[in-house]
Amino acid sequence: MGAEEGTRAALVTGASSGIGLAIAAMLAEEGYDLTLASRTASKLEAAAGSPAFAGVAVQTVPTDVGDPEAVKALVDAHRERFGRLDVLVNNAGLGVAGELAAVKDKHLELQLAVNLRAPILFYREAEDMLRAAGAAHGEALVVNTASITGKIGEPGLGVYSATKHGLVGFTQAMQRELGPAGIKSCVLCPAFVDTALADYVKEKVPAETMIRAADVAESVRALLRLSSHCVVPEVVLLQRGVVGLP
Repeated sequence: MGAEEGTRAALVTGASSGIGLAIAAMLAEEGYDLTLASRTASKLEAAAGSPAFAGVAVQTVPTDVGDPEAVKALVDAHRERFGRLDVLVNNAGLGVAGELAAVKDKHLELQLAVNLRAPILFYREAEDMLRAAGAAHGEALVVNTASITGKIGEPGLGVYSATKHGLVGFTQAMQRELGPAGIKSCVLCPAFVDTALADYVKEKVPAETMIRAADVAESVRALLRLSSHCVVPEVVLLQRGVVGLP
């Protein structure tokens, strides 16, 4: 980062715990000012109080990314505070397990809204700032957190799998559409990560065998270190001992 460019800024959703918090802490280490967003204000404030963020400017904005107006308000809050956006991390997501016959309309709509619609809206609302960063240094970056279920569907997680497949495809489209403007897009497809979201399966898959949130964050750090000439459109993170896709 050239000194004449000033401090770069990032926006991270789902930032109060797990993968989002790990990525946000890594971005702080790299010197990025940050807007952190998640649903629960108390958890968000606790996360932002970590020593990991002591050296950068941080604002917290409690946000339900399933609400289109809240997405717009979050981007506007980031624009007002920092005036630029170099890294956007669409990490907020949720899954509701259940076989097809048990899927409730509200859970269907919720997963579509949070996992797929919200990232699309964030791109749209933040495109001007991303284009400005791309024009300035050719290294604007959008990271979308999908899942290994975005590569191969998982029984009992059909809707979740569908949203993550959709996010993989949308990321590919955005790389082709916005890449020429210096905006890179990468989708992360991790297997089980040792976070609260994986608690439902830890009786079958021990937590000590899972990917760490810090592993995912380090993959994003690697993306930041690439030259403007190099694009990594997808990162698949598998657990040790797993060969290929499940």
